[in-house]
Amino acid sequence: MAPPVIRGTAAWRYFGDFRDLLLAGQVLVLQVAHPVVAAGVRDHSDYTEDPWTRLMRTGASLSIYVYGGLDGARFEAERLRKLHRTFTGVDGGRRYSALDPAAYAWVHATLVKVPVDVQRFFGRPLAKDELDEYYAQLCDIGRLLGVREGDLPPDWPAFERYYAEQVASFGPNETITTLFETIDAVPNPVRWLPDRWWPKLRAAQAKAQLFLIRATLPSPLRDRLGLRWTPADQRRFDRFCRCTRVLGAVLPASLRTAHMRWIGKLNVWLRAHPWAYRFIP
Repeated sequence: MAPPVIRGTAAWRYFGDFRDLLLAGQVLVLQVAHPVVAAGVRDHSDYTEDPWTRLMRTGASLSIYVYGGLDGARFEAERLRKLHRTFTGVDGGRRYSALDPAAYAWVHATLVKVPVDVQRFFGRPLAKDELDEYYAQLCDIGRLLGVREGDLPPDWPAFERYYAEQVASFGPNETITTLFETIDAVPNPVRWLPDRWWPKLRAAQAKAQLFLIRATLPSPLRDRLGLRWTPADQRRFDRFCRCTRVLGAVLPASLRTAHMRWIGKLNVWLRAHPWAYRFIP
């Protein structure tokens, strides 16, 4: 049994780090690389029409079950499982469910891995004792969300082997292609931003997002997806990592995670006071 996610523990320090956003595209690609997840997203997600709202809802959900306290996490876990029970269908002649144990565990596994990768790329790699505590805490959260005992490996070294084996089984699919197209064509996220400005801003964000996806995906999957990566790209990414590492080093952990902790507390309050949603535009 891991310690609860409280101030100073590994999950508290690393899960909500602002630099985790840099791997948002990478984790989406890894999730929909799983065939069951790909089918569910294709048939039931509205992210192609409204990706910004989907991104905000995902961030809110993550903040609740990590930083929202035990009651908030339980409430959010039940909400997520109730929602995902409706995500069923047929893919290639075979029935699928979003609550398929292997697929459900894989989605959680990708979220477990993000903060570890972020620190490896943009911060300070976690020490063994931090990794052990962090992984145990995220496994406890996974069980709260419905990931069964045994669906994730018992320790971090075994998790890394499991993760590599999963990635080795993935390849291109229709949903990954649609995801890349959505990044290129994402609509203006806010009403106050003049539409005439958005095409250039969209092109810049797409270029940056796709660069980070190519940079941070496991290289075997990157190659299978046909994403080109050159020595010049690696040098650019190395420079970006150094700059981001310096920025993170000057901020204490309490500031690096402040936005996610605040969002978590706000969303727990909103769940308890649903009438307040009508005042949110």
